[in-house]
Amino acid sequence: MSANTTATTMNSTERQAQPAQTQSPEYAAYLRRESRRQTSIQASRILLLVVFLVLWEVLARTHIVNPMLTSYPSAVWPTLIDLFNNGQLMGHTWATFRATLIGFALSMAGGVAIAAMLWWSDFIHKVLDPFMVIANAMPKIAFVPIFYIWLGSEYSIYGMAVAISIFITIMVVYEGFRGIDPNKIKLALTLGATRGQVLSMVVLPGSVPTLLAALKMNIGLALVGVIVGEFQSSSEGLGFLIINGSQIFKLNIVMASIVVLALLSGLMYLVIAHIEKATVRRYS
Repeated sequence: MSANTTATTMNSTERQAQPAQTQSPEYAAYLRRESRRQTSIQASRILLLVVFLVLWEVLARTHIVNPMLTSYPSAVWPTLIDLFNNGQLMGHTWATFRATLIGFALSMAGGVAIAAMLWWSDFIHKVLDPFMVIANAMPKIAFVPIFYIWLGSEYSIYGMAVAISIFITIMVVYEGFRGIDPNKIKLALTLGATRGQVLSMVVLPGSVPTLLAALKMNIGLALVGVIVGEFQSSSEGLGFLIINGSQIFKLNIVMASIVVLALLSGLMYLVIAHIEKATVRRYS
């Protein structure tokens, strides 16, 4: 072993043996403040939820509000158990979740593809821009009977999910594509890259934050579209369960379905947020 190698090994051993540098008192105090702040935020969220549930229960029990119209929390839990035991809860939840994923995937794929086409050709963008603005501004619920006639009871739900979410996706992603530094695009073209290579190697990687933002918006919009479609034409799903419960004045079923819907939407958002964190770490 050479002398240089021996010296390097000894220096490495000495560095490992040295204790880690202690934090400054100011930084330690900052960490404690941040920890207390996060704890306060979590506790406030829990407190707010508890206060809401207690007020709901008390107002319904004392008939300040009509419990037949609002139900109350202590009646929702047994309803959830009954729906779970007879298999309706999982079946309807899965139907809504599956339709949301399909609508979400279709709207994201179509939205990114159309945004790429608009970025590719400024002529096409100028032609289609006013039509997309009008289509996005239209109330999508007006399309429900049309989709029901065109697509049938099952596929009309996917049509509503795509109709509600795709136009926002196109606009957000297209603006992200346009926000790429033009100097990077000029440099790639100067080095001989084709327009397709610029799109795949410069524009798309540079638009990752925008694509992630579109994902977070799209999952909620797709779920809204699915529920609207289930209100009108479905024989399964949480939207169907809500409509069916309201028609027979079983508000316990309606409230239980809304609770499951809230949990489902929160879970999907957390999954997208986790994907966002992992992707940001990769591209940072």
